[in-house]
Amino acid sequence: MRKPSTLSDRPAPKVREDPAVTAEVERLLTLRTRDIRFRGEINRLYQARIWPQTAKIIRAWMIWVAILGVITLVLNLLLLPPAVSISMIMPNAVIPPIAIAVALVWQRPRPSWLQGSFLIGGMFLILLAVALVGVSAGGEFYERSLNIMLFVAITAIIIFGIPLAWTSAIAASALGLYLVLQLTNPALSLGSAVAATLFFATGIFATVVARRNMTLLAQKTFLFGLRDRRRVTELADVNDRLERLARLDPLTGLANRRWMEESLSQVWGEGDRRRDRIAILMCDIDEFKKLNDHLGHAEGDRCLVEVARIIQENVRCNADHVARYGGEEFLVLLPGMSEEEALFVAERIRESVEAAGFPNPTSRVSRFITLSVGVAVLGPAGEALSSEQLQRNADAALYVAKQSGRNRVVAYRPASPDLRTVHAS
Repeated sequence: MRKPSTLSDRPAPKVREDPAVTAEVERLLTLRTRDIRFRGEINRLYQARIWPQTAKIIRAWMIWVAILGVITLVLNLLLLPPAVSISMIMPNAVIPPIAIAVALVWQRPRPSWLQGSFLIGGMFLILLAVALVGVSAGGEFYERSLNIMLFVAITAIIIFGIPLAWTSAIAASALGLYLVLQLTNPALSLGSAVAATLFFATGIFATVVARRNMTLLAQKTFLFGLRDRRRVTELADVNDRLERLARLDPLTGLANRRWMEESLSQVWGEGDRRRDRIAILMCDIDEFKKLNDHLGHAEGDRCLVEVARIIQENVRCNADHVARYGGEEFLVLLPGMSEEEALFVAERIRESVEAAGFPNPTSRVSRFITLSVGVAVLGPAGEALSSEQLQRNADAALYVAKQSGRNRVVAYRPASPDLRTVHAS
């Protein structure tokens, strides 16, 4: 029979932390915020963490640009002179499909180079289209469209939580477009074009710096989160091990009395359907004190370990519960067993311990280690019987087993003034 599951067999929770990642987190947190740089696994974890939110923001922004592009096209056709509105149709019409294409690419995770290329290229084409709307119309619309392009670029830069290199590429493309279009603006002199470009560059630069600071703060918050999560995991692991130790007998590896009492309470709380078939075995090593006195406590400890092993081998795996209940006393809980089945298990345990042949030279029972077992079984389902009373019944049966010669199994008989020996050596 397989060895049943005990507290000592259950694997403790693992702290799934890469030591290299942990060390890198601690190193980065010692740096100034502006000096933080993510690389390797840290960067991969960070990107995986922020991607859903970043992608959602980019998709929403692109969809709104597409909607506004359509609305602007319709309003221009309705409100502006035909000669002006017709010239705006072509550049205005390309904005919605470009924005939708970028949104579709960011619909799910794809290679970073692909998404970055689509985002940077899409932003360049959108900014170019916005600018060409005014360039095509000319006059007052020329400068107005460039200001709108500035607004579009700044809003994209400030809300897109993307790598700094991508942000810089978008900013550079916007600035380059603005410079070229201002230099080719027939209404402006060279000096005015350069001055306007410098003003535009100041706004773009300030926006990029703000975006970088926001990213650095987000990265530092991510690092704190990693460290705190690791510490919480470690604390939970320590608490779990302490809880396991509090319920574990350190010598035999069995559950201790506390855990067994909790198990009894749990079984009793499962309803009458389970409580109509429950047996308890109370096992006690015969003449254990003589073994300790004659062979020493080391041999006594070895005896306890071996007896615990034998008991475990003779009960059902993952169904029955075994605990060291006292010094040399063991309690076995057998859910769903009738009296006949429980007596069979008890006798098998007793025979196995005796057959193991562990010496006990000064015992009055046998030259070898023997076991006395008291058996108590829950009566009919309608009978009101607590777990404590069932334990007392098993203990009473054990007492009779020891009084009547030891090395035997005795079943509790509530209807009789004395208990009957069911099995004996």
